[in-house]
Amino acid sequence: MRDTTHLPADHPKVPEEKIGVLIANLGTPDNYDYWSMRRYLSEFLSDQRVIDYPKWKWQPILQGIILSIRPFRSGANYKSIWNHELGESPLMTITKAQTAKLREALHERYGDKVMVDFAMRYGNPSTRSKVAEMVKSGCTRILFFPLYPQYSGPTTATANDQFFRVLMEETWQPAARTVPAYHDRESYIEALAQSVERVYPSEAEAPDVLVCSYHGVPKRYLMQGDPYHCHCQKTTRLLRERLGWAKDRVVTTFQSKFGPEEWLQPYTVEEVARLAEAGKKRIAVIAPAFSSDCIETLEEINEEIQESFTEAGGESFTYLPCLNDDEAHISMMAEIVEENLAGWLD
Repeated sequence: MRDTTHLPADHPKVPEEKIGVLIANLGTPDNYDYWSMRRYLSEFLSDQRVIDYPKWKWQPILQGIILSIRPFRSGANYKSIWNHELGESPLMTITKAQTAKLREALHERYGDKVMVDFAMRYGNPSTRSKVAEMVKSGCTRILFFPLYPQYSGPTTATANDQFFRVLMEETWQPAARTVPAYHDRESYIEALAQSVERVYPSEAEAPDVLVCSYHGVPKRYLMQGDPYHCHCQKTTRLLRERLGWAKDRVVTTFQSKFGPEEWLQPYTVEEVARLAEAGKKRIAVIAPAFSSDCIETLEEINEEIQESFTEAGGESFTYLPCLNDDEAHISMMAEIVEENLAGWLD
């Protein structure tokens, strides 16, 4: 608590000291029109944590070729899943709901001592704007919480990079902490398992195969020391063990391949077709790396990947939604926040 009793009468008002909890997700375009998509994709694909080719080589290709064409296709994909009632993407709607529920949970524990908000790595609301709001509101400490269970350079690291870049602009920097990966956390695995069991109460009702589809990254990232592949494999194993299913009933795959180089395999779109051809007619797909449903789950999995499965002879395809604002997910998030605020608030 700041002591302001000694301040002169004409001193600018000093806000009450608080702790900020800022959750961060990947981001979303403001709309699905060409220019909104182009701005968003330009920011996203210019991030060298995402595409690490030299700028002199990559930017002419990106600005001259890719961004002349891709915004149309991506815009059509976003339009097919857009929350037209609220005028925003599903990712935005879900992240707002997660933030509101987390805020309520933490208010019960800490009252007005904690300020909870969210930011996007790309697009709006920006990390810069939300950190500035927290500092202006009196947050002298900020816990930054990237919503990525499995650590990877193009997700967790770039979110943290941006957070620290923004702190460099503050005259009076707040103290800062970041939340580490939670891919093997018991409450996270439990929340995933419960989401499966709600659809399949018993193994007898379960699909032939549960496909755990994670967002892909180039294979060389693994060779360079990125732990993402290992984190994904461990999440799948722990989920399978918690469900009590046989090893061949749960598989790990990777989606959203971009560009010509080899990415982590097997590729989801190819693996589901192989499963159908091998006689696995009933599959379910879950996306453990995504904390919120988004274009990669609602459009890519539910449309493109499902089509690959059915065209190869598959008969029953079920997509299991992300944890979103499920109570078990919010409880897990609150648990993580409380642990990471230790020493700041008890």
